[in-house]
Amino acid sequence: MDAHQAIVSKRDTRHFAPTPIAEDVLGRILQAGRMAGSSKNTQPVRFVVLRDPERLKEIAACGHYATHVPGCAVAIAVILTPGGGQFDAGRAAQNMMVAAWSEGISSCPTSMHNAECARITLGAPEGHSVAILLAMGYVEEGRSIHGGRQRRSVDDLTHWDRWDDARAEGK
Repeated sequence: MDAHQAIVSKRDTRHFAPTPIAEDVLGRILQAGRMAGSSKNTQPVRFVVLRDPERLKEIAACGHYATHVPGCAVAIAVILTPGGGQFDAGRAAQNMMVAAWSEGISSCPTSMHNAECARITLGAPEGHSVAILLAMGYVEEGRSIHGGRQRRSVDDLTHWDRWDDARAEGK
């Protein structure tokens, strides 16, 4: 699958098959995250990979909407070092989710609402923060990944030179 097709076809899911993710595939996903650019090349992201079912349950307890996490094959916590920016974490996370999708693996970004719980559970040093947790796995058979909602058209989202378009939300 080429990059454009991976981006435009990618969908999140919270329903994963019990199939493990092969080490070489997981390595490519992590490499995609590593290669994300960062502000001034500071490279402020680190990754904690969770595969153990007990560890997945522990980290799920740190998010309000994380009940799907114990059912995933792998969760990758994107950790920011002190002073790291959320945009840099987002770039790494999106790279990993698109790389996973190109391998036939779905993902779901999961907020860790109790940031200190997540930091302590993962053993991250003081001053570091969990930017996002990515639950990943192969899609459970028979589950729709589209949820019935259509994406807005690019014309509905795009304004040229100014936000003067009469059809725009919030005018």
